[in-house]
Amino acid sequence: MEQFLWESKNSLAEVLARGGAGCAEKRVINAGDDGEAGAASGGVVRVHAVLGNEACDLDSTVCALAYAHFLAKTRPAGTHVVHIPVLNISREDLPLRPDVCRLLGSLGLSPAALTFRDEASLHTLHVRQKLTLTLVDHNLLPHMDTELEPAVVEVIDHHRLERPPSPGCCVTVEPVGSCASLVGAAMLLQAPHLLDLTCATMLAAAIVVDCVDMRVEAGRVTTRDREVLDELRRRFPLLPPSHDTFITLHAAKFDVSGLTVEQTLRKDMKVLKSGDISVAVCALFTPLEEYLGRAQLEEDLRAFCQARGPADGYAALVLMAVSFPEGSPVPSRQVAVYSCCEALQAQICGALQAADSPDLQLRAIESMSPVVSSFQQGTHSATRKHVLPILAGFLER
Repeated sequence: MEQFLWESKNSLAEVLARGGAGCAEKRVINAGDDGEAGAASGGVVRVHAVLGNEACDLDSTVCALAYAHFLAKTRPAGTHVVHIPVLNISREDLPLRPDVCRLLGSLGLSPAALTFRDEASLHTLHVRQKLTLTLVDHNLLPHMDTELEPAVVEVIDHHRLERPPSPGCCVTVEPVGSCASLVGAAMLLQAPHLLDLTCATMLAAAIVVDCVDMRVEAGRVTTRDREVLDELRRRFPLLPPSHDTFITLHAAKFDVSGLTVEQTLRKDMKVLKSGDISVAVCALFTPLEEYLGRAQLEEDLRAFCQARGPADGYAALVLMAVSFPEGSPVPSRQVAVYSCCEALQAQICGALQAADSPDLQLRAIESMSPVVSSFQQGTHSATRKHVLPILAGFLER
């Protein structure tokens, strides 16, 4: 896997350099090597990027890495295309995802071999007509990337389908617990012999974490998730025990010690935009009581919303806190809404409380901060992927 990552990274650098963009990356693998580097030496004409979602959580990262590797292995001979996984965050934000770092480190995969969004020059490649895209763990590009839509040729996702149908795009969307289950199913169906222990370990880890240790009472796991995980374990008996994997990565994911307010919000964030209004939806891995009790919270939230400037700032923040009471596999979920505009804050709260698909069963809780509206969420199985469509519908109205 690591050799593939370096080869694809080097090939991307060559494509960009030929176009005069310049690139700081240095080649570390000879152009005559096999795989993606060999494609570069033969004259790459296109870059096929496998792009995860902008939260870049464990599921999204694993899907991008595994599926790009699979596409490269199944590329027809003589095809001058480089397949590259792109992590949809800047490199500086990787340390904010300790569970991702822990898994990759356990597999001996160096962060230096990864390609991040701020290094991939996707818009430049698209302008030069050298880009094709596969989206994993999301099915619609965010507002800032809408011009890349013509480059999308495939989608694999487990969120609600939002993109309109198009003849040139193959779409696989199924409401499973983990997108890695869909990527793993595709690989097992099309070319199971190409799976190796590294890819299988990544896929199994993402499935176990997203499906909360495969516990039915958590409301995440589906039959498809179990089938793919069972088949991976059958083919690779040396996979680490699922429960041990969950405990290790779950602990890493929920470790927010030492993070500032800004870093905690950026750790797992998605942005919705309609017209001039942008709303950041941030996952918090701590009870709201702990987060909203921080000193100078109002100043920090206001600064975060305005950090990108008056024209590009966030009009509101929706905080989705998840924590696990000791000994319980069922998560406790809370929602908080903040905006410098009290009217917008009230409207967002109203939209979330009125939602019926799903009904979040929100119960207002005593304000832990005078500027934030806080709720306990009764529907513990409703995650951010269920809330995003509610907020998107509100913004469209």
